[in-house]
Amino acid sequence: MDEVMTAGDATSNTDSSTPDSILPYNLSLITAFLSFALAQFLKLFTTWFNEKRWDSRRMLGSGGMPSSHSATVTALAVAIGLQEGTGGSAFAIAVVLACVVMYDASGVRLHAGRQAELLNQIVCELPPEHPVSNVRPLRDSLGHTPLQVVAGAMLGCLVAFLMKGSN
Repeated sequence: MDEVMTAGDATSNTDSSTPDSILPYNLSLITAFLSFALAQFLKLFTTWFNEKRWDSRRMLGSGGMPSSHSATVTALAVAIGLQEGTGGSAFAIAVVLACVVMYDASGVRLHAGRQAELLNQIVCELPPEHPVSNVRPLRDSLGHTPLQVVAGAMLGCLVAFLMKGSN
């Protein structure tokens, strides 16, 4: 006798979601977001360590130690590699994305931040009657040093390995 498979049967056979949840369980995605949140939280302590002051705005801003962008994309790539193996397309895409993001963070964004710093200094030295003398300063904490990028990548790897071990 031929059995008929309904749409409800097809969705119940997938193991990517739990029966009580409407959202799919995706360990790689959870790992990436957790790594991002942890990196942003750690910026509070690295700012205190370097500048001896608490600055809660660091949790929402870009730049600083460790790089949350690097932590996020590295955690994603490592989690995919651990879960699905390193031979698939998803891992290749994640590694390329990680390389582009980390290159951008330590290259383009770092230099854009340095240019913003220089432009802010030039504007401060303008006479008060100059039309741009009262322009709001540009954000100069945009990018990361190579050390900040490596620290973020190491954090991402650590979070991915710990998440895989806890699963």
